[in-house]
Amino acid sequence: MSDFEKEHGPKITGPVDNAWSLKIPSFKPEDNPHRLLEESSFATLFPKYREQYLKEHWPLIQKSLEEHAIKAELDLIEGSMSVKTTRKTWDPYIIIKARDMLKLMSRSVPFEQAMRVLQDDIGSDIIKISSFVRNREKFVKRRQRLIGPKGCTLKSIELLTNCYVVVQGQTVAALGPYKGLIQVRRIVEDTMKNIHPIYNIKALMIKRELAKDPKLKNENWERFLPKFNSKNISKRKQPKNRKEKKPYTPFPPPQQESKVDKMIASGEYFLKEEQKIAKRKREQDIRHQEAEKKRQERRAEAFVPPEEQSKEKKEQNNEINLDEFKKKVKKALKKRGGRS
Repeated sequence: MSDFEKEHGPKITGPVDNAWSLKIPSFKPEDNPHRLLEESSFATLFPKYREQYLKEHWPLIQKSLEEHAIKAELDLIEGSMSVKTTRKTWDPYIIIKARDMLKLMSRSVPFEQAMRVLQDDIGSDIIKISSFVRNREKFVKRRQRLIGPKGCTLKSIELLTNCYVVVQGQTVAALGPYKGLIQVRRIVEDTMKNIHPIYNIKALMIKRELAKDPKLKNENWERFLPKFNSKNISKRKQPKNRKEKKPYTPFPPPQQESKVDKMIASGEYFLKEEQKIAKRKREQDIRHQEAEKKRQERRAEAFVPPEEQSKEKKEQNNEINLDEFKKKVKKALKKRGGRS
């Protein structure tokens, strides 16, 4: 049995159900006795407002990097930080970790948190959020929504993902375990796409509770998670009068006649200038005559007497039929006598 199997157990070669639970083996100087053949270096710029902080903490940064045989340099004139490997560096990936540490410190992450990225199970992610929204006002509102009132939303994200998150300018810097970094990136991108972070926070809380239940551990959790329905999606308005498409023909439409073609067809093109003037004069006289005729008809309408409506008076029939009246009186007397 090898030393690796004695320390970490048997080597796993097949697929793993929960890869996040695997422990990353540490890389020791004994694993690379010949060290590195080539020198690697990285440099990054930092803003002016971070100069004083970096200048004060630079001895601590150098000390933490010297433990991994990495040399660090600070250039205050150009405003840059650089790291490079030495002859004693044994870990080939530590230079990438050192580069990430400098990037985090240039994005306002404190030294106490940034030095954690040198650990094997800790990673970092710098998310650019400026490209999600073009409107400046919307960008500021959504970035503030990610922070929350008094930073409570950002604090809840840190507690659920076990990551340290800093929102600075047009970037979001995250530092923590690799699983938590994936969750932080999803929350940040959804927030900048106008999805409130409370939906993702609730989903993470529900998943944490469901993972504790052994009965629901291996089941589908979709029915328990909150679903986001956007209310801003509106159907495209259809025009009232839709033009029907004509049947497709491979031939182009016929060429429209020009003014000269029309004059040739009517015969006007071959007339002399005097004849053209006489023709226009005749057409103008005809139009004047028609307009004069309509004007005379409009004036004559005022002298036409209106039709009188015949009112027939209804003659009132005042004649009284005496026979019928006598019969009515007799009936009334008979009824009165019968009652008495």
